[in-house]
Amino acid sequence: MPSLTAEEKRLQEARDRQVHWKRWGTYLSDRQWGTVREDYSATGSAWDYFPHEQARSRAYRWGEDGIAGISDGNQQLCFAIALWNGEDSILKERLFGLTGNEGNHGEDVKEYYFYLDNTPTHSYMKCLYKYPHRAFPYSQLIEENRRRSRRELEYELLDTGIFNEDRYFDIFIEYAKNSTDDILIQISVINRGQEAKTLHLLPTLWFRNTWTWNGKQDKPSLKEVSSDISTIEAFHSNLGKRWLYCQKATEILFTENETNYEKLFGVSNTSHYVKDGINDYIVHEQKAAVNPNQIGTKAAAHYILNVGAGETKIVQLRLTNELCLTPFGDEFNNIFATRQCEADEFYQRITPFSLPEDMRTVQRQAFAGMLWSKQYYQFTIDEWINGDLAEPFPPIERKHGRNNEWIHLNNEDILSMPDKWEYPYYCAWDLAFHTIPLAMIDPDFAKEQLILLTREWYMHPNGQIPAYEWAFSDVNPPVHAWAAWRVYKIEQKMYGRADKHFLERVFQKLLLNFTWWVNRKDVEGKNVFQGGFLGLDNIGVFDRSKELPTGGHIDQSDGTSWMGMYCLNMLAIALELAQSNSNYEDIATKFFEHFLYIADAMNHIGDEGTELWDEKDGFYYDVLHLPNNHNLTLKVRSLVGLIPLFAVETLEPDTLAALPNFKTRLEWFITNRPKLRQNVACMETRGVGARRLLAIVNRDKLRCILQKMLDETEFLSEYGIRSVSKYHADNPYVFHANNSEYRVDYEPAESNSGLFGGNSNWRGPIWFPVNYLIIESLQKLYHYLGDDFKVECPTGSGKYINLWEVACELSQRLIKIFINNEAGNRPVFGGMQKFQADPHWHDLILFNEYFHGDNGAGIGASHQTGWTGLIAKLIQQVGEYSGENQPGEMTKSQVKSIAM
Repeated sequence: MPSLTAEEKRLQEARDRQVHWKRWGTYLSDRQWGTVREDYSATGSAWDYFPHEQARSRAYRWGEDGIAGISDGNQQLCFAIALWNGEDSILKERLFGLTGNEGNHGEDVKEYYFYLDNTPTHSYMKCLYKYPHRAFPYSQLIEENRRRSRRELEYELLDTGIFNEDRYFDIFIEYAKNSTDDILIQISVINRGQEAKTLHLLPTLWFRNTWTWNGKQDKPSLKEVSSDISTIEAFHSNLGKRWLYCQKATEILFTENETNYEKLFGVSNTSHYVKDGINDYIVHEQKAAVNPNQIGTKAAAHYILNVGAGETKIVQLRLTNELCLTPFGDEFNNIFATRQCEADEFYQRITPFSLPEDMRTVQRQAFAGMLWSKQYYQFTIDEWINGDLAEPFPPIERKHGRNNEWIHLNNEDILSMPDKWEYPYYCAWDLAFHTIPLAMIDPDFAKEQLILLTREWYMHPNGQIPAYEWAFSDVNPPVHAWAAWRVYKIEQKMYGRADKHFLERVFQKLLLNFTWWVNRKDVEGKNVFQGGFLGLDNIGVFDRSKELPTGGHIDQSDGTSWMGMYCLNMLAIALELAQSNSNYEDIATKFFEHFLYIADAMNHIGDEGTELWDEKDGFYYDVLHLPNNHNLTLKVRSLVGLIPLFAVETLEPDTLAALPNFKTRLEWFITNRPKLRQNVACMETRGVGARRLLAIVNRDKLRCILQKMLDETEFLSEYGIRSVSKYHADNPYVFHANNSEYRVDYEPAESNSGLFGGNSNWRGPIWFPVNYLIIESLQKLYHYLGDDFKVECPTGSGKYINLWEVACELSQRLIKIFINNEAGNRPVFGGMQKFQADPHWHDLILFNEYFHGDNGAGIGASHQTGWTGLIAKLIQQVGEYSGENQPGEMTKSQVKSIAM
């Protein structure tokens, strides 16, 4: 192993609990308003109960938000920037966007901000926010998007013309840690316009309001300290003292982080100074709105910057737990330069392979987005339902409303968010995918995330893993065993550590979750699973999470396949643990046998002969079981029929040799259960011996599925695998029930369906998580089938390649979404010419929720680096296994390392 980089040494110190390098980080949310946590309404209308308009005046109960902000790990003290251009009607303290009720395609942030750099210990962080010179068009964005139908494009901030003639500021916010509690802050303001403009910059420090709700905790305080440098002293009973040094500030403004009841509700305020006091002082020139005694729980350093055309103005601050006589100067600048170099060194260590600079830029920003998307998340259901001691009792309807059955849930941790504005809450299956790129740079944090989801204050006593805060009882695909196994293998390969303690710890809890699935989601006890919508939102003919309009139930091809995959993931973990603890051999046998029954059920369900596999079409479909015992195959060509590919695992001969009891049981089962033998393949591999393959699909089914999947008129796009076949563009699937029509069309961009608020589309676009699993499955199949098994790719091209080469082809197509094409355009930007043509925009990558099925343009949440962050792993993989090692020339050990 090479010597450790400076960042790796910090990670080592954090792992050994020697130095708390992660005490401060980018843990502030991008949006706290409009969340379920802040909703105390009787009807559960979270978007309406706490709108953006109230956010500047109303104290939050469960967390804080801000622009490019940081906080300590318990979010007691927060820092972020606020801005005013002299034109806006309000201070720009937080990111604006449309609520789920306002957008023609659901909620949508309407700002331009970019996470440019970050390290796992947050020793260096960099973000960019683009702030217009003119008044922000809040009303225009709301009204125009409300006017537009679901079939029209969203109306974006660029569409308003507010960035025309480059009339905006680029504001770079950077942080560098000198020590765990000594944080250097540098804000660079660049005027991109053609004339001088004035910007009011207000770096803001405040305490999260924890004192209002229980009436017990001591109230913290901020005050100005007299010195040559403008300084804010912060005191908190848990944190002790901190100082924010503000270089050359015009003035320091103080108020309280408390609700302006008089403004919002027409009743007397509990404090003379309130949350929006600094806003009113700056925007409305209300001098009495801030405290002249220079004390409070919210404070801002006020800078009035006159910035010439093309000019850059720099403001420096320092947040520290030590008194500093010279907080700025050469030392400050040297620390910043050092941390930037150390970040470069660290990421070169992560991906030391030869890569085009453009590809490396995409990967670096993907990692940055993953780390900036860490958030302090607090939610205690019991307190949320029953209310706080010092507050009015919540509506009685809450006791029977949303999440009332999750009374045990008590979350207060740093968690990886899908998108801190659009989805500022953890989502179970999203988070599993987040851990893959996170494991590359910080395996400890990745493991902590998976452990948390299985802890008793997250997991339901019945074994269910919470889905997401809008409905913890919804069902997401069971991918956590897969994620745990992959994180374990990534850490082992990249860092030389085989953390079996983690593996065993998470395995024991996943046994409970597996049992929940078997007991709750197999209606007829035939190893065929329902599961509900399974995170795929509107992919089906019906909303599968609700009662069907026809009655009855659906046997789900994807639900059953996910459980087959779950079995194999648990089998792989059990076999690894059995190497040092023979008791796990029996558990491995259990999952081996259970998989065979599930795989058999995929092809034959009960005596009636209903099959999820359609022999004529050569594809898997859902089957609708009607109340009259009649069964209908729902012939929608979608990912539902590709997910059976995910259930695949190889058993190595050396593993079987090391576990004689498991091998004996395996051989007995194959000999005495001939009906199930078709789901276990075996072949002799020269120099290796007998390798076994466990898979739902056999060779013939695999060829049939891949023929459709690799057909560019069906699933194969230039930019990956579509979620629904393009076949349905001309051949929509239509179902009639109770005088209503239900249909699935190929929709490559935004969905026309109102399911799930219309903000998610699995009816055509390209999604990274399932594409990643397809690639991994092809690699595993290649590991068994080898170079001799070839398929036509693309279908009809006459070009035959092995499955490794197919996986590489899909990886390259996904990477093409982000990198420059021959015309110098990035497909992810679609028709946004500002991004395509302007050098100050072109290299700022957006990591969207999903991508246009035909042209690769980014759609949905614009900062969902969460699972789209998988691009970082694909880029690393391409770098590692390209160049001298062409796919067909790789050593078997190389193939094995990536397939496992």
